[in-house]
Amino acid sequence: MLTDKQIKAAIPREKPYKISDGLGLYLEVMPNGSKLWRMKYRIDGKEKRISFGGYPDTSGSLARESRDAARKQLAAGLDPTVQRKTDKAARSNTFKEVAEEFLELRAKDQAPITTLKSRWLMGLLYPQIGRLPICNIKSAELLKALKKIEARGNHETAHRAKQKAGEVFRYGIATERCEHDVSANLKGALAKVVSNSRPAIVKPADFGALLRLIDGYQGQPTTAAALKLIPLVFTRPAELRTAEWGEFDLVNKEWNIPASKMKMRMPHVVPLSQQAMMILNELQLLTGSGKYVFPSIGNRDRPISENTLNGALRRLGVDTKTEHCAHGFRASARTMLDEVLQFRVDLIEHQLAHEVKDTNGRAYNRTSHLPERRKMMQAWSDYLYFLRDDTPSAY
Repeated sequence: MLTDKQIKAAIPREKPYKISDGLGLYLEVMPNGSKLWRMKYRIDGKEKRISFGGYPDTSGSLARESRDAARKQLAAGLDPTVQRKTDKAARSNTFKEVAEEFLELRAKDQAPITTLKSRWLMGLLYPQIGRLPICNIKSAELLKALKKIEARGNHETAHRAKQKAGEVFRYGIATERCEHDVSANLKGALAKVVSNSRPAIVKPADFGALLRLIDGYQGQPTTAAALKLIPLVFTRPAELRTAEWGEFDLVNKEWNIPASKMKMRMPHVVPLSQQAMMILNELQLLTGSGKYVFPSIGNRDRPISENTLNGALRRLGVDTKTEHCAHGFRASARTMLDEVLQFRVDLIEHQLAHEVKDTNGRAYNRTSHLPERRKMMQAWSDYLYFLRDDTPSAY
């Protein structure tokens, strides 16, 4: 066993030379003065070498610990060099790294808002399992991370995070970074989610009262405009808040939403009524020089947040959990267009950007029945302004 004094006394020569430390470990002194710890071993009848670092960064005691660990691997039939590469790969293939790679891949064919939500869900898991090698994660470790989310009362979020984690593990299996989807073992381990449909006002009198509340909103002008526009167009809130001026053809009174922003991954046309055009023309004076129709107050290069519309409704005194939420305008339109204005259900469903098929089973394209939908959207806007301005006894 070499002492520090002996190691320091070893001077370089013209050619590298070795000083034995014992049990296969030796110090190799290089012509440039560097001193490297190496170990010679045999496996499957073949002589091999493995390096443990240079002196003095790696002391004699540390080198011997590495040697002993390597000898244990040999005793178990493992090649220390191969095992080191495997361990290094495992350390570099952490759950976070595999998840980010997977999310980047999926981002190419999904709406930006979907990618943001997926990144948010993964961000909830990273503090617990993000740094762990994905191949070493146990079901109990994933469950512990999910239980932390659940403990905050976010039961549905915990289930969604579990589902997204399962996608990451399955991607890890496909790319040979792990062997098991450990989320599959957690069936029944999380509290059940009580399914509650999004609240929506569907009675004309009550909806008229809501429209009057919105008409009196005193907050940010862009938020006020978004609140007034969403009942008229009844798109999904994410489609409205991320709307870009480049998507609008104000000459032909159309909003052309690209497939990348749509839930069904199909482009969608929203005919714009006279009332919608009035709102947009006024708004263009405020935000028309930028990218987004409804830019964030703090950063005009970003749209308003997903909480903006519901937050504004709450400030108006509307309970978004039990009375009406931003997404509820779709249910309101679906019900009243059918039951009150008596438009064809297929036209309504098509305007809601739901999958609608013709008699031959083919999905309608984005411009299907556009003239009829223009009439429907104008009639809907006229009806909403009637509800807003009339008295409850009128209906």
